[in-house]
Amino acid sequence: MADLTDTKDIKDNKESAVMDPRRKREIIKTILIIFLAVLLILTFCSNTIMNKSLAEISTERAASGKLVERIQEQGPVESNQSYDVTVDGNKTIDTIMVKKGQAVKKGDVLFTTGGGTNEKIDTAEKELDALKLEYQKALLELPTDYSKENQEIAAARDELNAAIAKRDQFIANQGNAQAEKAAYTENNNKLKYYTKLQTKLTGVIAAMEDDMYATAAPEYTADLVRMKNEMTDAENAYNAILAQVTQIASEGGDTSSLKAELDEKNAAFEQKKADYTTYKNNYRAELVAKLEDAENNVDYYTSLVGDPDSGVSSSVGLAGGGGDSLEVLEQDVKAKQTALETAIAALDSTKKKDSNDKALANLDLDAKKKSIDKAQEALDKLKKENSSSEIKAKYSGVVSDINVKPGEDTVPGTPIATIDLSDEGYTVKISVDAEKCKKIKKGIEAEVVNNWNNDITAVLTDIKNDSTAGARKKQLVFSLTGDVESGSSIDLSIPCGSGNYDTIVPKSAVHNDIKGDFVLTVSSKSSPLGNRYYAERVDVQKLAEDEVSVAVSGMLTSGDYVITASSRNIKPNDQVRMKEK
Repeated sequence: MADLTDTKDIKDNKESAVMDPRRKREIIKTILIIFLAVLLILTFCSNTIMNKSLAEISTERAASGKLVERIQEQGPVESNQSYDVTVDGNKTIDTIMVKKGQAVKKGDVLFTTGGGTNEKIDTAEKELDALKLEYQKALLELPTDYSKENQEIAAARDELNAAIAKRDQFIANQGNAQAEKAAYTENNNKLKYYTKLQTKLTGVIAAMEDDMYATAAPEYTADLVRMKNEMTDAENAYNAILAQVTQIASEGGDTSSLKAELDEKNAAFEQKKADYTTYKNNYRAELVAKLEDAENNVDYYTSLVGDPDSGVSSSVGLAGGGGDSLEVLEQDVKAKQTALETAIAALDSTKKKDSNDKALANLDLDAKKKSIDKAQEALDKLKKENSSSEIKAKYSGVVSDINVKPGEDTVPGTPIATIDLSDEGYTVKISVDAEKCKKIKKGIEAEVVNNWNNDITAVLTDIKNDSTAGARKKQLVFSLTGDVESGSSIDLSIPCGSGNYDTIVPKSAVHNDIKGDFVLTVSSKSSPLGNRYYAERVDVQKLAEDEVSVAVSGMLTSGDYVITASSRNIKPNDQVRMKEK
């Protein structure tokens, strides 16, 4: 019984302890202390958390001092004198005996060739065919005096005429097929042109609907992109001022001084927007008209082209002569000619006396036959000469270019290789702004940057106008000595004077946009949690530069910090954090 009483007393004591008001106050006090401690920690860490989200920058001080200005340019090496290796006639390249960059001597074998197509052979074959045709005509004009033989000759002549007519019809049909094929090719090319134009115009009009011109044809969107960018720049300028006004107003400041600028930027933005919209609408109507014209042309040339296979093959089929080839028809003519000659020979054998006309006709036939034999001999000689040969170097030098491959046919007058006469020297020509050339004089030596063996020198020998760029450019001509090769590229560092400048910054600190050159400096603003750093734009003008530095003028002095690198793209007025050193 006593144990039950003790247990009840203990339970009553615990309930009293839980319900004790002092105990509850201690718990609440502890919770408040923990909450305030966490709040204090977050307050002190907020600056660090925010900094981790900002772009990290590297800076350097602007300095004053001496700067040696240099121009870095690149140009191809050219031989002062070279000659082209050419071949008379058309020959097939068998073996190439030299390599590009190889030194050769006069008389060295450059190529070996086999028989290929040859214009002289083609001409000789045409002359032979012409003589044979005259001979055939003379045979057809032979007089006949005997009835039986005349009938045989007449029959043979008719057969020959039919064979010749069939062959000539084949040749004529070939010409018609070529004309039809040419017309088909021209119409097909026009169809491709208007189809491509239709695709471009459709893409541009579609891009105008979404103001997205990345995939549209650039030749139609240059002004659209420019005006859209101008509108975007005006909007960004307005938003930048609006952000300043909003920030000042939120801090309770006076924004009246910025109202005029805000109105000006807003008006500029609205004007650019209106200009862009008007131009786009007008230009779209113009493109739609062009698209309709292109679509009409596509339909028209599609109707002309029709089925490409049937259009071409039908013309070729006409030239086929009912399935016979030209070679078969020529053989048939020759066979009929042989039959006619046999008939004439049979007639001659039966004649006891030949009249003067017949004798003259026979003499003429003999002369034509001899002419044919001589033409055949000349043709055989040309074919023999075209069988194989060696192409040798006419002068000593270095092979700078090879334009053929084994198995290719040469073209008369077209260079198959180029040999530089190395004894005549090499030059390199570089275009430079005319303004920079005022500091450069003839006779200076430029540094060859990619001169790995230090055996190349480049001396300026001439300064002249660049005919391709007008008065804005000058052409610098350097004479090269040393181990160089025609066609290779030379990197030159050209000195053009030095001077002392008040403000010199690293090249990486100078940027450029539509407003000109500028640098980003660092400005700081104090706050309860420490300094805040901001990027600030300073417009500058380039005075001189070398490989790593630029001398500038503007609202920048020696000792100012300029931003040389950042962890991501930054803009003026962006908050940044300094890189920890």
